[in-house]
Amino acid sequence: MIEILLAALILTLGVIAWLFWKEAGELKEELSRLQFEKSSQSVKYGKMSENWIPLSEQFPYNPDSFRFLGNPIDGVAFEDDKIVFCEFKASKSQLSEKQKRIRQLVEEKKVEWFELKMK
Repeated sequence: MIEILLAALILTLGVIAWLFWKEAGELKEELSRLQFEKSSQSVKYGKMSENWIPLSEQFPYNPDSFRFLGNPIDGVAFEDDKIVFCEFKASKSQLSEKQKRIRQLVEEKKVEWFELKMK
């Protein structure tokens, strides 16, 4: 009799463990989906806010002098006494490797003027 109860208990525990394992898998999938959506929304927010930053009080240059590029940097401010390459970041975002390289080239003054006259 005790063997039957023990077998029933083991079977019940096995079914419970399987149900927990199944639920954990579903929760893991849901968590992954939510993390993707959050990341996607952060990127969308960042791209949207980039368009408005030159109009904000925090932007130190004349917004009329700013030209939006979008990629690989957000834009360029053409001031009377200088040209400023601008990159806007929201929250915890950081410069990409390409953006770091552009910043380095500007800091090293490896910027040139090119003019082509078409005939």
